[in-house]
Amino acid sequence: VVTTSTLAMGVNLPAHLVVIKSTMHYVGGMFQEYSETDILQMIGRAGRPQFDTTATAVIMTRWSTREKYIQMLNGADIIESSLHRHLVEHLNAEIVLHTVTDVTVALEWIRSTFLYIRALKNPTHYGFSSGLDKIGIEAKLQELCLKNLNDLSAFDLIRMDEANNFKPTETGRLMAWYYIAFDTVKQFFTIKGTETLNELITMISNCTEFLDVKLRTNEKKILNTLNKDKDKITIRFPMEGKIKTREMKINCLIQAQLGCIPIQDFTLTQDTGRIFRNGLRVTRWLSDFLASCKNNFSALLNSLILAKCFRCKLWENSLHVSKQLEKIGVSLSNAMVNAGLTSFKKIEDTNARELELILNRHPPFGNQIKESVLHLPKYELDIEQLPKYSDTMAEILVTIKLTNYEQLQTKRTATDFHYVTLVIGDADNQVIFNQKIMDSVLLKTGNWMKKIEVKRALKSEDISINLISSDYVGLDIQKAYTAFYLIPKAVRSKVVTNQNLKAESSLDIYYGSPQSLTAAEVDTGGRSKQEITSKKYGNRECNHRCKNKDVCGHDCCKTGVPPRSEMNGDSKFSLYLADLRSRNSFSSVPPVKRLKMQMLNQAQNVDLKQFVFTPKSLMPALPR
Repeated sequence: VVTTSTLAMGVNLPAHLVVIKSTMHYVGGMFQEYSETDILQMIGRAGRPQFDTTATAVIMTRWSTREKYIQMLNGADIIESSLHRHLVEHLNAEIVLHTVTDVTVALEWIRSTFLYIRALKNPTHYGFSSGLDKIGIEAKLQELCLKNLNDLSAFDLIRMDEANNFKPTETGRLMAWYYIAFDTVKQFFTIKGTETLNELITMISNCTEFLDVKLRTNEKKILNTLNKDKDKITIRFPMEGKIKTREMKINCLIQAQLGCIPIQDFTLTQDTGRIFRNGLRVTRWLSDFLASCKNNFSALLNSLILAKCFRCKLWENSLHVSKQLEKIGVSLSNAMVNAGLTSFKKIEDTNARELELILNRHPPFGNQIKESVLHLPKYELDIEQLPKYSDTMAEILVTIKLTNYEQLQTKRTATDFHYVTLVIGDADNQVIFNQKIMDSVLLKTGNWMKKIEVKRALKSEDISINLISSDYVGLDIQKAYTAFYLIPKAVRSKVVTNQNLKAESSLDIYYGSPQSLTAAEVDTGGRSKQEITSKKYGNRECNHRCKNKDVCGHDCCKTGVPPRSEMNGDSKFSLYLADLRSRNSFSSVPPVKRLKMQMLNQAQNVDLKQFVFTPKSLMPALPR
């Protein structure tokens, strides 16, 4: 049997004799030696315990590398440490575990490592001078350790208290919890907070976790077809130009997997699996990392969506929601999409027998699919503003309900660890609220309620309220809500822009002084300034354009409009009652009725004698 190196390493193929024809392979445009682990993995196919007690392995290599493989097979190779390349990550993990508490303990810890032992015996391998003695090597290791500690402190991964003890920050804990490389953390510290889904995927493609992914020459044609092709389905966010770098390959494979685009290449399929194993960890760390900030709502929301996409291997708006169900793969999911079953609601409303006809399966397959959908959590999101109004703050009540609460008591399709994330943001990209809500919490009462104070944004009063599932595409709820504030937005902006003006009273700030208005905006009805100012003290001119404000039916034309003052609710209500009493004392008769009475009085003063009929004198009769 002749196999490729990939098959020889990946398949449990038993053999009595294994021959490795060459120890060189073509990677990244050049030939290089197989790693020792690859060689040991391939010759390990010989002499499987179930089939043989002895076996033979033959390695065919160059004369210059003959001694290398003899030492490897004899177990005489000297193993060197690689801790110095990843010391910063290990120091952070030890500080999080409280193993390393200060600089002294850190230096003692590094003396207990294999790196310290090998650095004393082979200093040149670690970049130290061969002429250094033990004290000199310890000084170099101490310098390396202090440099890494300073790097951790510079990016706020650790802090020092008053006693010079190390304290891990939340970012440092997340880095250790998710095993994230320090270079990846540094990259995401440059995030602006307004990143889109496409920009986050581009940043993730540059992470250190994917350095083992290589771009091969024979893969470029397939990748370029996935990126741009007029005749085939392509990725969601095409990249400019051709695929030339490792980062572009990773980006293309991520989008192809999320878009359910088939990849007809075995090595690319293997690379995709490796990318998603590491990518799931990186995206979950990213969403938790961004949750600690308050001015990055857009990036936080997209990171939550992207983490869920990596877990489901689907876009958040994918039509292939059925692929998430048990026993449904790519082909069956395509059949359901072709039949128009693109949401859980449509699948639930379809007859079980019809599902079996669509999927070409026998009963009770349709019933099993419907059961899985019926026992998925179904959420309902309600928003209500509470009657506690203010100029700068609004209070809303958010309610999350499980609409199939009773059905989930007996059986659940989702895992016990499934949760939804409620994230609320405003028009200024500020995070108003962010919290994970477990299904187990909702299953206790069937709903979850929270009062949330919303600070008024500068751009608009619009609020984005999002409920994002952790594991499933097709369960998310996204709503927009406009909060109500006492002062309108236009008036409020006028207050902000006129802070440097010294108005005589607060009424000039909120409404503008009559002197500042144009002639079209203030119509005095031909009255003098003395008449305007003779209104009730403190009142302003109303905006009605009546020709004669003395005889019109508006009370405000005669008494003016009281100014708005910054008072609490009780003071405003008291002022309102006082104003009503003053208006009633000024005129106890409603305006329309007063007009009718005025017209009646004018009619009573008219002399009706001028309308009395007076007969004319008869003309003399003509003689006959």
